Amino acid sequence: MGASPSVPQKSIHEFTVKDSKGIDVNLSNFNGKVLLVVNVASKCSFTNSNYTQLTELYNKYKDKGFEVLAFPCNQFLKQEPLTSEEARQFACTRFKAEYPIFQKVRVNGPDAAPVYQFLKSSKGGFLGSSIKWNFTKFLIDKEGKVIKRYGSTTTPLAIEADIQNALGEV
Repeated sequence: MGASPSVPQKSIHEFTVKDSKGIDVNLSNFNGKVLLVVNVASKCSFTNSNYTQLTELYNKYKDKGFEVLAFPCNQFLKQEPLTSEEARQFACTRFKAEYPIFQKVRVNGPDAAPVYQFLKSSKGGFLGSSIKWNFTKFLIDKEGKVIKRYGSTTTPLAIEADIQNALGEV
């Protein structure tokens, strides 16, 4: 009970997801980069601090091989009521996000996005593998393997040292 389904993929680079306009994006495009994958929402109490700090980290490390991959999700108290494209515009306009904002996904349940099934099966969280709230973060190495999972209350800046480590800066 509560376990993630078995996922045959061994790397996030084996997945194809949809961007905010519904166009396929092969995550192998990010091979060789350190990734921070985050389920985001526009109406959450963590929205301002997380988007601000995600943009700060992205701007600081993007030229060193770091990417943020944001997936809007409406599963937690319906805190992402916007369409996928509206969520992208919100992040880009209000928080100057230049990183990819993908199509809205479900992160839990039988219809969870395959990429989230992979993430959860790679690194379970406190009290099981399900995502507990908005802004859960997964740090991914250059080969596409999950290094670590962070809960919603861990701010992006609190994991900066782990990002530096994954980039080989420490």
